[in-house]
Amino acid sequence: MKFQKSLGWLDWCPEPSRPVFRLPDGAVDAHCHVFGPGDIFPYAPERKYTPCDASKEQLFTLRDHLGFARNIIVQATCHGTDNRALVDACRSSGGRARGVASVRRNVTDAELRELHTAGIRGVRFNFVRRLVDFTPKDELQEIAHRVAELGWHIVVYFESVDLPELWDFFSGLPTTVVVDHMGRPDVTKGVDGGEFELFVRFMREHENVWSKVSCPERLSVVGPRAVKGEAFPYRDVVPFARRIIETFPDRVLWGTDWPHPNLKDHMPDDGVLVDFIPHTAPTQELQQKLLVDNPMRLYWRD
Repeated sequence: MKFQKSLGWLDWCPEPSRPVFRLPDGAVDAHCHVFGPGDIFPYAPERKYTPCDASKEQLFTLRDHLGFARNIIVQATCHGTDNRALVDACRSSGGRARGVASVRRNVTDAELRELHTAGIRGVRFNFVRRLVDFTPKDELQEIAHRVAELGWHIVVYFESVDLPELWDFFSGLPTTVVVDHMGRPDVTKGVDGGEFELFVRFMREHENVWSKVSCPERLSVVGPRAVKGEAFPYRDVVPFARRIIETFPDRVLWGTDWPHPNLKDHMPDDGVLVDFIPHTAPTQELQQKLLVDNPMRLYWRD
């Protein structure tokens, strides 16, 4: 199936393959985005990158093509705290999408309630320096306590080397904390390396911490090409994702990250990414928890 898209930098795979792996009924793509269209939902003036447009219609077409039932749409930094594109997509989904927004301290209680009605169930705190300027931690703490009253959770995006600096802040958050992409481990250091062991310990010591085991295309060194004797790409990420899934099966999520913003080396085939799942979650029980039970428990409790 070919997807119509704009031309330019950061374009996604125009003809994603249909996965061989059959997703369980009710599977949720728990990390994806909508961008623009820019003439309707402008990008933030302070953004550090400009993506190609990626509309709600294109996202929902991909959802059906891959075999997902639902989406979790995450606000990305290119839209700042203007959540209109996210809200529009959630409202247009027929109840099949929930969202994670970005807000600042000046958001009103009425605005938070309106976001909740639209399907927002979390806010995202980004600590990746190349993507965003850090928001003061006292402001983030205030936001976290306000959204906790709504039953929302916090999504945090950081790189593994920064976990020691952020440990105490994360530990003090009053909500469920969902870590994007396993904290972006350096896979060259091995699954038993100190940085990843610290992340595993962080999850073990804090039962409110969940992890997305997504984005092998961002973490892999070997990349998308299979080589002789190895039947699948991104294989160097498998031990990391599998360890998190098998150690914390009730606190993991998976998503495509479509349309893959800020990737410069290659654009992944989303069908190939779906076929990566059973390498990291090898049993039906683990797949059911990862793709259905866990995201439904977190995002569709009400």
